[in-house]
Amino acid sequence: MNFFDKSLTLLVKKINMDYKFFNREISWLSFNHRVLQEAQDKNVPLIERLVFLGIVSSNLDEFFRVRVATIKRLISFGKKGKSAYEDDPEIVLDEILNTVSWQQKEFEKTYANIISELEDENVFLINEKELDEEQQEFVKEYYLNKVKPALGPIMLDQAPGFPMLKDKDIFLAVKLRKGLRKKYYSLVKIPTTTCARFLVLPKKEDKQYIIILDDVIRFMLEDLFPSYEFDTVEAYTVKFTRDAELDIDNDVSLDFLNKMKKSLKQRSKGIPVRVVYDEAMPVDLLRAFTEKMGIKDLDQMLPGGRYHNFKDFIKFPRVGGAHLKNNNRPTLKHPDFEKEHSIIKVIQKKDVLLHYPFHSFNYFTNLIREAAIDKKVKVIRLTAYRLAEESQVVDALVNAKRNGKRVVIFIELLARFDEKANIKWAQKLEEEGIEVHYGLEGYKVHAKILQITRAEKEGNKYYTCVGTGNFNESSAKIYSDHTLFTSDQAIGTSVRKVFGIVEKKKFDYQFSNLWVSPINMRSSMLAAINGETKKGKKGEIFLKVNNLIENDLVTALYEASNAGVKIRLIVRGVMGLVPGVKGQSENIQAISIVDKYLEHSRIFVFGAGENKKVIISSADMMKRNLDHRVEVACEMKADYIKKELLDFMELQWSDNLKARIWNEKLDNKYVKSDKKVNRSQEQIYDYLLKR
Repeated sequence: MNFFDKSLTLLVKKINMDYKFFNREISWLSFNHRVLQEAQDKNVPLIERLVFLGIVSSNLDEFFRVRVATIKRLISFGKKGKSAYEDDPEIVLDEILNTVSWQQKEFEKTYANIISELEDENVFLINEKELDEEQQEFVKEYYLNKVKPALGPIMLDQAPGFPMLKDKDIFLAVKLRKGLRKKYYSLVKIPTTTCARFLVLPKKEDKQYIIILDDVIRFMLEDLFPSYEFDTVEAYTVKFTRDAELDIDNDVSLDFLNKMKKSLKQRSKGIPVRVVYDEAMPVDLLRAFTEKMGIKDLDQMLPGGRYHNFKDFIKFPRVGGAHLKNNNRPTLKHPDFEKEHSIIKVIQKKDVLLHYPFHSFNYFTNLIREAAIDKKVKVIRLTAYRLAEESQVVDALVNAKRNGKRVVIFIELLARFDEKANIKWAQKLEEEGIEVHYGLEGYKVHAKILQITRAEKEGNKYYTCVGTGNFNESSAKIYSDHTLFTSDQAIGTSVRKVFGIVEKKKFDYQFSNLWVSPINMRSSMLAAINGETKKGKKGEIFLKVNNLIENDLVTALYEASNAGVKIRLIVRGVMGLVPGVKGQSENIQAISIVDKYLEHSRIFVFGAGENKKVIISSADMMKRNLDHRVEVACEMKADYIKKELLDFMELQWSDNLKARIWNEKLDNKYVKSDKKVNRSQEQIYDYLLKR
């Protein structure tokens, strides 16, 4: 029996006596446990298991910065805070900390096991005390040339107050001691922005050695304090996680772009919601920091291991044999686009659906490049939520502008943790003369749409892309998403209206060919569910989403289940619905798939037989997506595309290697089957390869 068996079930009972809904935060922790399971899975290549540990850590950082910070804020509001949250925030916080503590122990055990298994593969992660003479010289040289120039110790006995430490950074808490009484305390920031977190040492025969940057500094620690006299010096890692909620300045003299810049500076000074420290740290050193920081709430203090910011393990060196890494198969070419040199000519004749990461994202950027030099193209419009660091999409749009096209782009400045990058892109595009829109008050623009307006004999014609994921060539390699390429003018006209919303900043449009948040997405989704409910046992609903926590939709699905509708759910992340409960959800089955690619697409299937409606969407089933974002869902009209997506869904549903079952216990048991092993992501690749 694991922690989820004995604790999470009790929490659901305690908070929701009627089993109506899972608590959002506890459901999220169950999701992060699924990611941890991938790090524990011996069938996953060893270095990829380290990457999954990095993802677990990165996920948890964001969870504390956003969700835990929100709960702490609600608790500080007293009764008003409790009334604004469906469950008792104090009970939830207590269970969060208990769960995280249990997961941290599992994390540390998993890490130790992976390091041990790497040693069996002649890959050694060593610390500063394990360096031989040759390695010591190599590390010393690297430290003096690369690391030392980036270091600046802060002496707490000299600092007037505790320094403002940035979120996401990690530090060495250093204790210098002279004799029995003289002690000095210092903070040293580990410079991961200028130095790689891992230093690969020279290979010795068939053995590969790696040392972490923290230990490079520990090895040369005495060099950092030349003006201090001390007998001993010791260092322990510490990390601060701050409240990441942006407080947008209301100063009317500032435009939205400048308000965002100001708020981002404030974020770095947010209230600490978590301080993770090496549990081996001496009590006096820990007390010195907590007192200096003014931390009185011990809930903020979380003991951990020797190393923090495990998110850096996502970039662990790709050393060792090929079997230690994923064997990524070649990106597939789409047969329709390969037959014809012009993408526009292809979609003049038929709709095309791309499946990332199996298909190349280059087709999308090639479409913009083609439009950029096409004499008939007049306007290119695009929404951008998260762009790649070196964006080919931006390069193609800039080229279009330089060729005399009108280019209109909406950049969402409030894309959490991408705000700074998006401000940079907005400024770059404006400098190129591109028409940039941002700041739709009260709403984020999360829709994934591109539209090209082309002057043809019969008048202007729209060529449109509608997607489930960002137009980002980097994430398209690791996120499972879909993009529709179409010249359907009914869809194109509706998408043009969506651009009208973000350009005019008015919601004065009606839609019949699309579901658009916040206008008709909620009502359309409820109508589709209720339509199946009316069919009773003949009704079918099959949904794939990242998150399902909107109470109205969950309640509607419960009612459909009670009417006899067969409901299947593939929910990767957070879910409020409790499946398989007699008299409430006994006709609902749900799974979650966590594998090497992040399951990110949203697909809605309603109905049975030949009359099934198949819809792709940028929106999850959350209140924010339905009511506080601009989102787009589009029904597939071509039978061959509907079949592709239905086959895709069935392959996912038949996964018996990477699928976990959603149940009342949230214990993440794997789907078991006597049938042939089906790893859906591999099966989908094979399916597309044959087609």
